[in-house]
Amino acid sequence: MASVAALAQPDLQACEDSAPWAHTQEVAARPAGDARAHWLDAQRLWWPGTGGAARFELQHQGQAVLELQRDAEAWPAELQARTRHLGAGQALRLPTGWGPERARELLRGELQLVLRDAQGQELARSRVQTPLAIDALFPVASARSYGVSLSAHATAGRLWAPSARRVEVCLYPGAQAAAARRLEAQWEPESGSWQWQLPERLGRGWTYRYLVEVWVPGQGWVRQRVTDPYSVSLTADSARSAVLDLDDPATQPPGWAAAQHQPRPAKALHELVIYELHVRDFSLQDARVPLAERGRYLGFTHPRSHGMQHLRQLARAGVTDVHLLPVFDLATVPEQGCVQPVVPAAAPDSPAQQGAVMAVSAQDCFNWGYDPFHFNAPEGSFASDAMDPAVRVREFRAMVLALQRAGLRVGMDMVYNHTAATGPHPKSVLDRIVPGYYQRLNAVGEVERSTCCDNTATEHRMMAKLMSDSVLLWARAYRLDSFRFDLMGHQPRAEMLALRQRLRRELGREIQFIGEGWNFGEVANGARFVQASQLSLAGDGIGTFSDRARDAARGGSFGAVAEIMRSRGWVHGLDDEAARRAASLLRLGLGGTLQDLQVPDAAGVLRRGAEIDYGGQPAGYAGQPGEAVAYVENHDNHTLFDAHVLKLPLGTPMAERVQVQTLASALALWSQGVAYVHAGQELLRSKSLDRNSYDSGDWFNRLDYSLQDNGFAAGLPPKPDNGADWEALAPLLRDPSAKPTPADIRQARDQFLDLLRIRASSSLFRIGSATELQRRLRFPAVPAGQEGRLIVVDLDGRDWPGARFAGLRLVFNAGVDAAELADDSGWRPHPVHRRPEAGDRRVALEASRAPAGRLRVPPRSAVAFVR
Repeated sequence: MASVAALAQPDLQACEDSAPWAHTQEVAARPAGDARAHWLDAQRLWWPGTGGAARFELQHQGQAVLELQRDAEAWPAELQARTRHLGAGQALRLPTGWGPERARELLRGELQLVLRDAQGQELARSRVQTPLAIDALFPVASARSYGVSLSAHATAGRLWAPSARRVEVCLYPGAQAAAARRLEAQWEPESGSWQWQLPERLGRGWTYRYLVEVWVPGQGWVRQRVTDPYSVSLTADSARSAVLDLDDPATQPPGWAAAQHQPRPAKALHELVIYELHVRDFSLQDARVPLAERGRYLGFTHPRSHGMQHLRQLARAGVTDVHLLPVFDLATVPEQGCVQPVVPAAAPDSPAQQGAVMAVSAQDCFNWGYDPFHFNAPEGSFASDAMDPAVRVREFRAMVLALQRAGLRVGMDMVYNHTAATGPHPKSVLDRIVPGYYQRLNAVGEVERSTCCDNTATEHRMMAKLMSDSVLLWARAYRLDSFRFDLMGHQPRAEMLALRQRLRRELGREIQFIGEGWNFGEVANGARFVQASQLSLAGDGIGTFSDRARDAARGGSFGAVAEIMRSRGWVHGLDDEAARRAASLLRLGLGGTLQDLQVPDAAGVLRRGAEIDYGGQPAGYAGQPGEAVAYVENHDNHTLFDAHVLKLPLGTPMAERVQVQTLASALALWSQGVAYVHAGQELLRSKSLDRNSYDSGDWFNRLDYSLQDNGFAAGLPPKPDNGADWEALAPLLRDPSAKPTPADIRQARDQFLDLLRIRASSSLFRIGSATELQRRLRFPAVPAGQEGRLIVVDLDGRDWPGARFAGLRLVFNAGVDAAELADDSGWRPHPVHRRPEAGDRRVALEASRAPAGRLRVPPRSAVAFVR
């Protein structure tokens, strides 16, 4: 630990912003080169291929250190599993007697494996990838706590940097103050971490950064000035980490300390109806929110705003949870001085609007936020004062408290699968502290980028720990109830299960997990580990988004616009064969996408869900209801309304567009398990046909809770992702029939609320047991010739707690005409449909027209009947 005498350091210049954040102290003798060799554990190394080498020599800092022995021993099963992607190669090991202490020294500096022939001539050389060795050589690293801690009379910090040769901490008495102290941190060999301590409790306002000396391949020994990966808050633009006690009253809004956890935490996934929302979108357009608080955390704290009134209405109808798009510290949004574009008034199909938006896209105030900078700190651009680290924490909590008081649980979207940057980049944190460890590397040592950005390696112990510690912090310090994991299939199943167990153990409550379980990239099909993907999580209680019913309902979402326009969904009308295939997938989705659910296939033959094909994969993959997330729209791809614009005929009346929107939403909201909707889906939200609005600014991401405008015909969407399709999009944007009036938006909202009320009315929509669901759910036959346009689902409510009805019959009609079917049990429309203020008055009207013993369902509608 640092002594008191070490507190007064004369040289503070390296701590200041005026000094380079990266300073090369010793220049590397050679370029970086490939890293094809691997150090696998405390003793074993590996070289790809066999080659003709007689000797394998390990060089450290350009000096030959030792000759490696060939390894003929069988590897432990765990090591075999962790190296399954390496393929054929030569197994090597350190000499007998080379212990951990000496081995750890090899991690500091340049490490290369050299192949030589019998005469000693060099045949090949490679840098060595060391993450697995680091995990083996520092076994207690994951047992330590990291970041800064405060006690009554002391301040302490710990940074994990096992390959660093020196670590110092710079301390600043204010957010922008000059450095006051520079301390040497002390090395702990067993954990690979560096510690420092002061015999005093630093007061509120102190900030810090680290000076870390590490070897950067091809560059040399570099002193990096870097923030703490475990920062709980930061100053503006993530310049400095904050010394902050999250129990300090300055970090708590009024009522936080006394508030009870509310609403009741969900006990299981199938209870959730999730509303996905972006903090900035929520209040930016809301005239009832003070101008300075629009688009910020505090935008949620105004009960009379359009947005909060709308959320309370959704909560009363049946939405249970709000999921916030990323609100951890982001790399791409300026936290001070962001630019607002001046968007000209122009034609619906003009390129002028997007031109103005894209001209400042790198400096504007908007981004979805899938660009992690610091995982454990709230984003500052949503705070009223980004420079004060306590403010963003306090205001984030105020947002959570306001949502909970509105009757909504709160979750957030987490992005542990990649970082915004790596290597010598100012917005790289992890890779500047432990180069080459936190990121997943390919066969030659380059960072994998299958996720669009610099992939992390959550299979490495300390990246998995960072993820685990981070989720625990958000759940504990901010009272979050659930998490959505971006590209979760790039993470190990074992780590996700361990994380759930840890939260249950340490918090004493269930924290629900859902995520994107897509199977692709360098980890596809279990290439490196068993993934947390759709096909690997059955029975584990983690939900994954289901593309099966999504694609069946709305059609394809990828490719050129011409291709998307041809790839219609069931709700748009399909030919008989395609409609029957889509209807089969939709029945499966309504039943929770279960592996063992008996569902009529396209030919009408009952099959297990796992036996129905979906692009070469089993369509049914869930073991229990809730493990498949039902949705037809989220922030990705075209909004549902825009998909209808692309796929319905030009000139389709707005009344029909509203009905198609409601029908598609019903297919998600009336499915068993988790129902997931995107903010504005209930309001015909459009992004002016933008297929990828992650950086399209406020203009194309607008969300109007005053229900005056849905965002359609706001100009051609941004050129980078849409320019190749402008010619096809322009006539659609000019179509006046595709622009809804406020009355149309209200009509869509009212129908959506009725869908929620119907779901909330009966526990038959939330059957948590696969066995019980299979016993109670049936798919009655539909009239001959209508197998592709009618879907009928019966749920038996007898002796089922909370059912309220002896039975439910759900009928979905994708046809353009009313449909009739036999009434075999005295069904009548659900009470919600029969209300005078029902959103879709056609249901009661058609019911009154039905002949005795028949049920009539309006065209393009979803109707619930009850016994």
